[in-house]
Amino acid sequence: MSKKINSALISVYHKDGLEEILKLLNSLNVKLISTGGTRDFIQSLGYECESVEDVTGYPSILGGRVKTLHPKVFGGILYRRDEEQDRKIIKSYDIPSIDLVIVDLYPFEETVATQAPEDEIIEKIDIGGISLIRGAAKNFKDVIVVASMKQYKPLLDLLKKKSGNTDIEDRRWFAKEAFAVSSGYDSAIFNYFDKGESPVLRISADSGKTLRYGENPHQKGVFYGNFNEIFEQLHGKEISYNNLLDIDAAVSLIADFDETALAILKHNNACGMACRSTVKEAWDAALAADPISAFGGIVVTNRQVDADAAKVINEIFFEVIIAPDYSQDALNILFQKKNRIILKQKITGKEANNTQVRSALNGFLVQDKDTSIQTRSDLTVVTAKVPTEKETEDLLFANILVKHTKSNAIVLAKNKQLIASGTGQTSRVDALNQAIEKAGTFKFNLNGAVMASDAFFPFPDCVEIAHKAGITAVVQPGGSIKDAESVAYCNENGLAMVTTGIRHFKH
Repeated sequence: MSKKINSALISVYHKDGLEEILKLLNSLNVKLISTGGTRDFIQSLGYECESVEDVTGYPSILGGRVKTLHPKVFGGILYRRDEEQDRKIIKSYDIPSIDLVIVDLYPFEETVATQAPEDEIIEKIDIGGISLIRGAAKNFKDVIVVASMKQYKPLLDLLKKKSGNTDIEDRRWFAKEAFAVSSGYDSAIFNYFDKGESPVLRISADSGKTLRYGENPHQKGVFYGNFNEIFEQLHGKEISYNNLLDIDAAVSLIADFDETALAILKHNNACGMACRSTVKEAWDAALAADPISAFGGIVVTNRQVDADAAKVINEIFFEVIIAPDYSQDALNILFQKKNRIILKQKITGKEANNTQVRSALNGFLVQDKDTSIQTRSDLTVVTAKVPTEKETEDLLFANILVKHTKSNAIVLAKNKQLIASGTGQTSRVDALNQAIEKAGTFKFNLNGAVMASDAFFPFPDCVEIAHKAGITAVVQPGGSIKDAESVAYCNENGLAMVTTGIRHFKH
């Protein structure tokens, strides 16, 4: 049923974008009712506006905490126009009809983000505004509600198109959007108080970005999040679902390295990685690990990309490059490929959200991200042979890499360079054999290399295979009931083994 808007209650925190709506409402002879600051703004534009205080007979009290919470306001919003008894009550108490409600809530999340004092944050919990939104949305059969500045344009378009009239489909759409605003607002408040302590999960995300498709063209894909908070896209095509997964894996990996590092990722796993004194040298070493898989991959580094690095990186095709900065000469080179995605990283993976959420069955799995990084003090030597200084550096390097590799995972490294990895295998032996075969494919000499495992060795077969391939030192979490057998093999054959006590499964 079409209904004409005759009156509107407006109570907004931000005034931006409101002027055009007020001009149009005035031209449609819509009666305006408003609260303090909003009323002053409306009157400053030359429009008549009745104050809420005059409607209710009560002033704004408790420092502005109570302004609209009154039966004359909520009665005017909630009464059912087709119910005779409701109409009688409205008439007997002289309650004005309110057909349109426009609210812009106090900026709670923005205030939290400024790390303001708690008293200031609490004052930004909107009470009257959120109640107006819920009341108007509940009574969408008769009332249209605008709960956010984001809905100003749809309202303007509707008012212009239908000259101040609305249909039930219009009002239902705005009610749906209003409940999205109110539920998200309440979730933000809960999460502020909860800080992840309770078993309750509340997630809200606005303005999801529809992607070209999901993992495959027949799947729908949407990204919910503020990508621009982390990255500035300097060049390239629209970012895809799979790009986003690889980008997430890339920034998580590079965040664990303090020295100059560069990694090449494919399908969330590093196919090349090295630490060197310059980005170019790190690229050369990373690419050598698997130049075939590098094609079409993701490149990430934790240092500025200069022209020397850009020249060699530009020689192969890759989808995305991520760095904290680029020289102008480097950008001139990298811009040569039209579709190449070039991202400038503004915050590190360590500063991003440290909670992981994954859908599973008919619910969600939630966990802390694996932010554990082992240092020298975390390594326990369990063999007679102690790893050398160089081996220790390589073991720490490999242990970070294996943490970011899909399980079951084995990483082989030498001179702070990824030699090869075995990823996503159903047995640790398969993972190790895969890594050894790959190292051989690209002519790497494994003599003096180290091995990292994401979980313990259930049998001594892996250390035996590794030893025969030339590996001289091993890092693993430990904790198997047969650890002693692996240690015994190492002692008998001159291998060094250290344990960390930390497992790094990644499924």
